[in-house]
Amino acid sequence: MERLDGSSAVPSRLAGGIVALGNFDGFHLGHQAVVGRAVARARAEGRPALVATFDPHPVRLFRPETPPFRLTTLDQRARLFAEAGADAMVVFGFDAALAALDAEQFVAARLVGALQVGGVVTGEDFTFGKGKGGNAAVLAAEGQTRGFSAETVGPVALDGEQVSSSRIREALRQGDLATATRLLTRPFAIEGVVQHGDKVGRTIGYPTANLDMGNYLRPAYGIYAVTGRLDDGTLLRGAANLGIRPSFDPPKELLEPYFFDFSGDLYGRGLEVALIDYLRPEAKFDSLDALIRQMDIDCAKAKAVLSARNA
Repeated sequence: MERLDGSSAVPSRLAGGIVALGNFDGFHLGHQAVVGRAVARARAEGRPALVATFDPHPVRLFRPETPPFRLTTLDQRARLFAEAGADAMVVFGFDAALAALDAEQFVAARLVGALQVGGVVTGEDFTFGKGKGGNAAVLAAEGQTRGFSAETVGPVALDGEQVSSSRIREALRQGDLATATRLLTRPFAIEGVVQHGDKVGRTIGYPTANLDMGNYLRPAYGIYAVTGRLDDGTLLRGAANLGIRPSFDPPKELLEPYFFDFSGDLYGRGLEVALIDYLRPEAKFDSLDALIRQMDIDCAKAKAVLSARNA
């Protein structure tokens, strides 16, 4: 997947492309419909297919105190866009300069000037430009003037409700992984580099790979059945604690997966952990023996869940 800077001129081989434009955090069913339409149009018209996203999320500029809420990193989005058939990902770095562009300036400078778009596809509710002054109607009018097509894709419903990133975030906060997975079409996954921890796990027979939660949304704290994918593609199965480890001092927020039948050194390795099922809330134990007994139970349950789901 080729990654382009949205403020720079697009390579000539990607000029005239059909661009799916949006935040696409999570890349859920609704986002997939927008990108799918852009890819289908690009293929039908013999044009490149591009997906344009914003990073950091505009909320970070306007409300920096907002708690972490991201569902994907740029690297994860790049892989997902590639799997959807896109030829390139365009990243609009969202800063004060970009936020100051009104809708017409954004179209002129970024869509026409930098990307040389042949067509743009958005969701019906997409807004852009200073003060959210641009919408689908503005984009269509600009397209008529500047020689590109503009198309919208309506919302996608599942289980009688509109699919949205907000609905997915709420499901994850409630530990409702079944709903989140259906709306995303895949398990929610956290990616990072394995860091050194207190190394308590190895002393009790449960060595863990510690990941910082970074800018990801915080799902319900607790114990999860998980799968892991290492940077070399190796697939793993395990159980993980996501939370502040109340049985240990000082509290420290981490995702700590323990992988079954794995004994290698993971420090410094890239790792993506997918949350498959929520097993129980996080709890504090009076002794290490009590903690170990519960971990034995948790791992047995995680193995059963993963086997039943072929994960």
